[in-house]
Amino acid sequence: MGIEPVTPARAARIILLALAVTALVAVITPLIGPAKIDLSRAFRGESPDAQMFFGVRLPRTILALLVGGALATAGVLFQALLRDALATPYTLGVSSGASLGAVIAICLGMNQIGGIPAVWAAALLGAAGVLLLVVAVAAEGRRMSSFTLLLAGVTINSVVMSLIMLLHNLASVGQSFAIVHWLMGNIDPVDASTLWWMAAIILPVCGGLCLLARQWNLMSVGEEWAATRGASPQKLLMLGYIAGSLLTAVVTAVTGPIGFIGLVVPHAVRLKLGGDHRLLMPVSFLLGAALLTVCDTVARTILVVEIPVSVVTALIGGPFFIALLRSRRRSLWL
Repeated sequence: MGIEPVTPARAARIILLALAVTALVAVITPLIGPAKIDLSRAFRGESPDAQMFFGVRLPRTILALLVGGALATAGVLFQALLRDALATPYTLGVSSGASLGAVIAICLGMNQIGGIPAVWAAALLGAAGVLLLVVAVAAEGRRMSSFTLLLAGVTINSVVMSLIMLLHNLASVGQSFAIVHWLMGNIDPVDASTLWWMAAIILPVCGGLCLLARQWNLMSVGEEWAATRGASPQKLLMLGYIAGSLLTAVVTAVTGPIGFIGLVVPHAVRLKLGGDHRLLMPVSFLLGAALLTVCDTVARTILVVEIPVSVVTALIGGPFFIALLRSRRRSLWL
């Protein structure tokens, strides 16, 4: 049975359903945890319910929603630009650049830069440095292709990861522990100002990418095809790389690298709904947000000690995706 074409009515129906699922997850997950919260006491400002709900669980849920949506959107975008079924938000080296910056800050014992945590600031600087380096290597004059971008990104990613391993090997025991903890990726509660500036970047960028869905449809077929349809492959490739890298850098700087969301969610949605980015991109954002929030809730409640959320995303997302793939029995790339 084939996948239905995207019509306004079908798109609205599916997006509203995905939005309802995400909203349900956002409402339920802050209530789940080792300690029970009385919402009436929390909204009256009574301790400890108010501090637990508004200071820990709600910010953590909002952060997970933003990070999951950003990673899933970046995954969709890079898979379209590179026409690579295995592309993720971390393929082109921006995440490893952020990781290198964070590791350097940890090794130097830095606390704050410009009023923000030094690890976050250094991660953003590292991501920006790698982004510029990849563009400089991949560009030939004013031209750049998805093939050269992929080669440059993968190569620089390998070099940067080697530097991270070198620094990790030279670090002290305490620094080594901090490096491993950061590289595992975690959703930790953050203050309201952090959530505001992250939302101010993530939501407009993801919204703008969704508005360009027809252009990503053309790019996913091929640069020559896009050019014959009146698009500018060079501009779209540069715009897409910068936008996807910005999303990846922002979330990685705050949470560390969190795997699997940017790979599994886009393909799961593509298998069910088809490869039209008018539907694929917004639904991936919503379901990516919901999936990471659920995984984070599991990570903090399933055992007595909290486990890294990346472990849960792989353990939950992997088997689910394999089951979905076997049930469809069709190609990943549509």
